[in-house]
Amino acid sequence: MKAILVVNAGSSSLKFQIFSIDGEHLTRQLRGQIDGIGTRPRLRAVSGDGSPLVDRQYAASEIADLPAASGETRRWLDELAGFELVAIGHRVVHGGPDYSQPVRIDAGVLARLTALESLAPLHQPNNLAPIRLAMESDPSIPQVACFDTAFHRGQAKHTDCYALPYAFYEAGVRRYGFHGLSYEYIAQRLHQVAPEVAGGSVVAAHLGSGASMCAIRDGRSIDSTMGFTALDGLPMGTRPGQLDPGVVLHLISERGMSVGEVSDLLYHGSGLKGLSGVSNDMRDLLASGEPRAAFAIEHFVHRCALHVGMLAAALGGIDAFAFTAGVGENSAPIRARIADRLAWLGAELDPAANQAGAVRVSTSASRVALLVIPTDEELMIARHTHALLGDLAGGR
Repeated sequence: MKAILVVNAGSSSLKFQIFSIDGEHLTRQLRGQIDGIGTRPRLRAVSGDGSPLVDRQYAASEIADLPAASGETRRWLDELAGFELVAIGHRVVHGGPDYSQPVRIDAGVLARLTALESLAPLHQPNNLAPIRLAMESDPSIPQVACFDTAFHRGQAKHTDCYALPYAFYEAGVRRYGFHGLSYEYIAQRLHQVAPEVAGGSVVAAHLGSGASMCAIRDGRSIDSTMGFTALDGLPMGTRPGQLDPGVVLHLISERGMSVGEVSDLLYHGSGLKGLSGVSNDMRDLLASGEPRAAFAIEHFVHRCALHVGMLAAALGGIDAFAFTAGVGENSAPIRARIADRLAWLGAELDPAANQAGAVRVSTSASRVALLVIPTDEELMIARHTHALLGDLAGGR
């Protein structure tokens, strides 16, 4: 059975899925991950129907880093019978100015993506590590990079630029936007779950440890909350979101912080974690009785509401608002609080549907459809890989 391996590598986990190929049709055969890398490594996987396939724990020294996790994943996958791996698709967060669509990876592509690591230090180095390992261990297997920035690359120049001298724009200093694979999936999925708004104006909210929103019209990105890096826009688990650049200048010039210290603060010590002093996990904050936890939640909801207003203005009004990702899909209280702030747009939440996690959580009288759509970035990666490789992926 010909198959595509999809890899989504993070800072302390490596997620993977296998899709079998039957002509143009892709079927998810298994999904799994190694998490706790370097601390309490654990490999888990289930089949396409959810049946358990493996659950192994390791000593920290056995899987101390991402390359070790990638190697162990490949060894376990090689034990499986019945799959002929014909391609590997990877999530790569930043495509920079060069890549507006998925691309087959070679040494030149890898070098250009490596040069972007400083723009996405939490993600890009980890995204590229499994690519290097696969190139070394089995260079005959084609690999495809699928970019979180690509979905936004069709935005108008006046939208994705900064008010800096134009030479900076030409050099690649511009608004790229992220979570594009997620938004691309949501835009396609709307045709099945809410066809009446699929061709209209939609704000999609990818709310998780990383968080952003995207204005979508007729399935295309019009504007988004993230910019040059994944620090911009909404407050996140450990990142601050929108920030006056004067704060950074102040930290360096007046507080004597180094560039490295500021970078660590902005990527690892801010956001919900920094505000609350409790946790970067929304579940912990909702369960906490600490006043600062409630303060952090209120800030998050407030900033979400403000950015919805910005994107609604970019669209000239909205037909629907879609929640997705970890918090958006699973946290009924956060959905309710954000929806309450959208009443001015005509949004009206159905509390029972929201608590039940229904796809449509708005009332029949709501002028804005409120939707909960689980994202599937891995399926998008598999589709792009299959389409790009054509004959090599067995699809044509």
